[in-house]
Amino acid sequence: MKFKSSQILEISRDFFFDAVMPILTAHFPSEMQVAACGFFGYGSECLGMDDELSRDHHFGLRVNMLLPNEVVSVKGDEMLETLSQQLPNTYRGFSLRSGHEKGAGVSPESLDGFLSRTIGITHAPKTPAEWLNIPEEDIIHVINGEVWRDPSGKFSAIRDVLNGYYPDEVWKRRIAHWCRYFSGMGLYPMKRAVLRENWVYATTALGRTMKWAMELAFMLNRTYFPYDKWLYSFFKQLPELAEPMNALIEEAASNGCSWKRRIEIFEEVSRLLDARMVELELVPPHAHFRGSPTSGYRLLEHDYAAILHSLPKDILSIVPLWDQIYLESFHSNYVADLALDEWDAVLNLTPTGEEGKQ
Repeated sequence: MKFKSSQILEISRDFFFDAVMPILTAHFPSEMQVAACGFFGYGSECLGMDDELSRDHHFGLRVNMLLPNEVVSVKGDEMLETLSQQLPNTYRGFSLRSGHEKGAGVSPESLDGFLSRTIGITHAPKTPAEWLNIPEEDIIHVINGEVWRDPSGKFSAIRDVLNGYYPDEVWKRRIAHWCRYFSGMGLYPMKRAVLRENWVYATTALGRTMKWAMELAFMLNRTYFPYDKWLYSFFKQLPELAEPMNALIEEAASNGCSWKRRIEIFEEVSRLLDARMVELELVPPHAHFRGSPTSGYRLLEHDYAAILHSLPKDILSIVPLWDQIYLESFHSNYVADLALDEWDAVLNLTPTGEEGKQ
């Protein structure tokens, strides 16, 4: 799926070529030969999804710059200082003195560091285990946006591999895992919670079921899904499954939808996903099934087993990673290094002057 370009991306591109690149190539010519420069990574604007609500923190002109570790450690601060001294205060109405990139709008960082906190490895994945140990939503942070200049080609080569999508056996292993979770950890416990009138658990199970259903639709379109804030927005653009599934998902999310109907809806979603898997020859054609009054309709767990039976043994025990553990490891250290009042400012928490009151 191609992400749309945002206005801030386009202005940042002009900012790089008009203002930043001339300064850096004049003062740091050898460093610029190993620098990958562009607009990518974290933030709604990298998906073209920034709006007035997403601009209250970490928003403005940005140039992402990935460099070898030794270049960042030796020259990174000097590059920022040079830019800070020579760049204007503003560019097309955007302040360069109030941004989050030390007042320059440019972020030089280690290529290995960026890759480690996103995909967890510092090279393109080569083995099934390396592929399966990447949180899918973090692949988006590596391939989104644009790369404007990359003389060494190292970062672009990694993006190219990731843009080629999963090898077939990895793709099938991930689909099998999501089938298991959608059915066994989503729809099945939602049914049980409703029977027990446990509405809190039913609600949490509903949310999980809805999320995993959309993520499965991405997989069956051979398209990476984004992190969950933007999952639904991009789900609606999928060429396959989105149209029939969306009407059902919208109904399930509506306030007037009964729990009985919600279960029926996701049983129908199960059938849609199953039919697509049969069509793609991921699952052999099979008999129609009837669900259980107490366990519900665990159709996708049939598909989970059917897909596992088609996979080589060495991949069966590898559980696909689906949590952003590399980002959280980085983020914990980042936040711990900030003064508490700096972190509060990022969160837009304004002190009221009243002690002991929230």
